[in-house]
Amino acid sequence: MALVNWLKRHFVVIAGLLTLGYLLLPNIVVTVFSFNKPKGRFNYQWQQFSTDAWKDPCGVADMCGSLSISLQIAFWATVGATVLGSMIAFALVRYRFRARGTVNSLIFLPMAMPEVVMAASLLTLFLNLGAQLGFWTILIAHIMFCLSFVVVAVKARVMSMDPRLEEAARDLYASPVQTFLRVTLPIAAPGIAAGAMLSFALSFDDFIITNFNAGSTVTFPMFVWGSAQRGTPVQINVIGTAMFLVAVLLVLTSMVISNRRNKQKA
Repeated sequence: MALVNWLKRHFVVIAGLLTLGYLLLPNIVVTVFSFNKPKGRFNYQWQQFSTDAWKDPCGVADMCGSLSISLQIAFWATVGATVLGSMIAFALVRYRFRARGTVNSLIFLPMAMPEVVMAASLLTLFLNLGAQLGFWTILIAHIMFCLSFVVVAVKARVMSMDPRLEEAARDLYASPVQTFLRVTLPIAAPGIAAGAMLSFALSFDDFIITNFNAGSTVTFPMFVWGSAQRGTPVQINVIGTAMFLVAVLLVLTSMVISNRRNKQKA
């Protein structure tokens, strides 16, 4: 009975830890196999511990080149989607205009639409415009589908803002620019940051839309897919592990900074 009562009291915690472990299991497998030395072309079975792949992460031809392209596209797509999405979010929350409800509804279409449909539609658009498929068509496509996620994240943050804070700043003779930079932007910053990080992750990870509109350009997800047909280099696991560790480091840094600010306020 004591065990049953203990399980009842800690059921939510246990369920949360099991769910977290389930979500992290693929990352753990990728990390473990980044230290494998397979005998054949496929890195699917554990053979021997080795750090060779970590010593030479760019040992596979064209892999680091495709990684560089993905990072560039993800960066510029994040910048473009964050700037445009933040402005759209502020406009939807702060202003009343015709077709505002329609715009609100259309924002959700890229999130609800299957990627293959959007990919085919964008390909048709680019072909009709006579655009050459490559880096720029991928970038435009990524900005388009990342835009909705930024708008949703920033809009939720802006809607929760207290307008009296901005009114108080104006009463204290702050100019519109000062009010925005010192009051509005810091309050909206968490939503903007969340939208930016989500955009970067979605852009870097995308395969379907990219594959339709890439032409001869090869991004990292496309390289991984192509490699899986012939073999899976250990270096792919190395890059995946490195990206995961960077993401964890950013989250931990954000948590530390947030805790320090809360302590200073207290």
